[in-house]
Amino acid sequence: MIKVGILIMSDRASKGVYEDKSGKTIQEIIEEDAQYEVSEYEVIPDEKDIIIKMLKEYIDEKKLDLVITSGGTGLSKRDITPEATHEVIDKEIPGMAEAMRSHGIQKTPFAMLSRAVAGLRGKSLIINLPGSPKAVRENLEVVLPVIPHALGMH
Repeated sequence: MIKVGILIMSDRASKGVYEDKSGKTIQEIIEEDAQYEVSEYEVIPDEKDIIIKMLKEYIDEKKLDLVITSGGTGLSKRDITPEATHEVIDKEIPGMAEAMRSHGIQKTPFAMLSRAVAGLRGKSLIINLPGSPKAVRENLEVVLPVIPHALGMH
């Protein structure tokens, strides 16, 4: 069983201004596959220190195999998820992020603006996804087939 954490970065959703739909989309897709189990799910603000703390907690303390983030991968001043992810990963897996962008560009040219990253911390995988439910769905369909193999390689 692959234990999954979902971490949503959104200032407004973390304050209850609107409902998080991206995280619900991730959970719905993940739970369609019996080999995945969503163990943690939180919505937090776009604050680098909080993101780093939560990524480390999910992996180092809660021992999750996979952490999927959504939000904070664009170009605005508050979009700092890739920077926070870079601070906690040991190895980057650029091919995963490149595949997601390549797939996304076929649907919208705006996909090339995503700064999402993927990488390993210890034996756990972190994957950044964009903030929209549509982009979440499109990106997950690209990376989900390779996740079990990626987790089993080290």
